[in-house]
Amino acid sequence: MVRIARGGVGKSMRWFLLLFLVLAVPAALGAQLADADPEEAFPERMVRPANLPLREEAVVVAPGDPHLRDRLRVVHWPGDGERARRVIEVLEREPYLPGLPLDVPERAVFFLAPDQATWVALTGGRVPHWGAGVAIPSRQWAVLPLFNAPWGGLQERDRTILHEWAHLGLHDHLRGLVIPRWFDEGYAQLASGGWNVEEAWRLRVGLARGGAPPLDSLTLAWPRDRVGAELAYLLSASAVQYLVSESGEHGLELLIARWREGGDFEEAFRVTFGQTTGGFETRWIEHVRRRYGWILVFSQTAVFWIGIGLALVLLFRIRRRRDRERMARLRAADPTDHPGYWEELSIPPEGGFAPHARREP
Repeated sequence: MVRIARGGVGKSMRWFLLLFLVLAVPAALGAQLADADPEEAFPERMVRPANLPLREEAVVVAPGDPHLRDRLRVVHWPGDGERARRVIEVLEREPYLPGLPLDVPERAVFFLAPDQATWVALTGGRVPHWGAGVAIPSRQWAVLPLFNAPWGGLQERDRTILHEWAHLGLHDHLRGLVIPRWFDEGYAQLASGGWNVEEAWRLRVGLARGGAPPLDSLTLAWPRDRVGAELAYLLSASAVQYLVSESGEHGLELLIARWREGGDFEEAFRVTFGQTTGGFETRWIEHVRRRYGWILVFSQTAVFWIGIGLALVLLFRIRRRRDRERMARLRAADPTDHPGYWEELSIPPEGGFAPHARREP
């Protein structure tokens, strides 16, 4: 006979129920979350806003990568499916942003605007016509124009995609905080690999001519003209690049974390790097002038060949002028077409005059 202790069955049942609650309920909840419609993260008003032209024809594409499936959508119109796939491929290949958590941005929608009307409807028409793309962090949108796009080659297009992705990620992580424009653009350039050292000569020339505005001024007014904006991008990109080169990506991560926690960029910058942004700007300008000096300016391929071309034109003109002077001297020394000594001379008789000569009385 098996003896059962008093209360043994009750305790066993209680342990069994507790084990069931610990294991089965979370598993069921996980299954419910897994089966949930991922489109709930992207409501219709987010991917197809009411003012969107050709709204019913818009095609929404989701990536296959599980890390991005619930965070990214690409909206395109018929005929642009290949471009949409390229956007997804680029972001699947390089989804992580320097100094930010792995799941940032949490949500993003890329619109591939096929025409001017769609571009204006999504951006409000406030973006320069030569812009290669624009991020709208308040709506978690990025808009890329496919019509008359000044994107350049495939590499430049990929950089634009990553650039706007970086804008959305930084603003998503620092939600509600004011981000200085120079840091915002410089960070996006850094994250997209957009800082091209071969363009440093243009930055050096801008500094030498006094055309480079202070970094703080870029926060107040970003240049609207293309030339001024390109210089502003170079300024911002080189400043953030210099910051990372001095402290490493870990320094950037600490800055962003302290900034997010305290809400004050200047204070986070001072605590992280031991200097104010004003002191940093002075050191950065000295670095640019020292590293990207006139030797680099004249060593650039484009500048070099332009210089060679101008030198050749100058030498050609000098040679041509010298040849003209030599030719003029030679012609001056040449005999005339009818020189006097070529004429037939008549020999006068002895003591007389030539028959055609006229004798004075």
